[in-house]
Amino acid sequence: MGDPGWTSGWDGLHLRALNAIDFKSVWLAARPKTLPAAVVPVWAGCVLAWRLTGEVDGGLALWTLVGALGIQIATNFFNDAIDARKGADTERRTGPMRVTATGMMTPAAVMAFGGLFLAVAVVAGCFLFAARGWPVLAIGVPSLILAYGYTGGPFPLAYRGMGELFVVLFFGLVAVGGTVFVQTGDWPAEAWLLGLQVGLLSAVLISINNFRDREEDAGTGKRTLAVRFGPKVAAVVMWLEIKVAVFAGLGWLAFGQLPLVLAGAPVLLIGGRVLWGVMTMAPGPGFNRLLAMGGVQLVMFAAVFHLAAAVG
Repeated sequence: MGDPGWTSGWDGLHLRALNAIDFKSVWLAARPKTLPAAVVPVWAGCVLAWRLTGEVDGGLALWTLVGALGIQIATNFFNDAIDARKGADTERRTGPMRVTATGMMTPAAVMAFGGLFLAVAVVAGCFLFAARGWPVLAIGVPSLILAYGYTGGPFPLAYRGMGELFVVLFFGLVAVGGTVFVQTGDWPAEAWLLGLQVGLLSAVLISINNFRDREEDAGTGKRTLAVRFGPKVAAVVMWLEIKVAVFAGLGWLAFGQLPLVLAGAPVLLIGGRVLWGVMTMAPGPGFNRLLAMGGVQLVMFAAVFHLAAAVG
């Protein structure tokens, strides 16, 4: 019959599920190494808005960041619980520890925390809606739904080989474009270019995870790109994500923004090291270091972009 924690469904989202929780487990379930994928789109989008208009609204920036973090963390909690339910996290796992599969937290508690962070994102979205109106709903509602739908629901994207595409769209184009819109009330073409770069670099994190977990995922029915097409294609996808992110930066020349091309410089260095590791290492715990490097790569892109925008 399975774990009775699942039979209660969303009834598990009550306050009793939050009692006596080890907050070290909560921290692990939030997956802090993935959070640059939420922070960088808002950071870079605000920098671009300032570069284009000379102004940034700090309050709107804060609520945008809270919303992005809420959705990212909620997605991580739902992913932890749903993967455990589906048997996708097993004793063969070589990636970071998952709190549901190891019994550190109950399924009900994990889902409750996911709902809690989703509620935080909704509150942040209300402030943004008050400032910018219905386009915030057009961005926010699909993002809220897919926080669960990434691994749950009738068409879980992560189980259909669409994880990388989801990240490019929602953690790149939508997140950066939405941030710039919140700040400026407009959708400049520069935001789509920046969103493409950020989205591709964020997708590298998913690609590293899927490459590392390919054998385990294949045995549990999780049909990621790495499972569907094998390690060689998965490595090529990662190569494309990094190289296209760098060379798309030449598009800043068309906007007369020469200094912003420099944001790709750390990606060439760190991304080259990540690709070398993917090509030469056997999938295993060592890939967790590559995952951390992928996060550093994303942060360094934003930092150099910020510096170039300020100095240039």
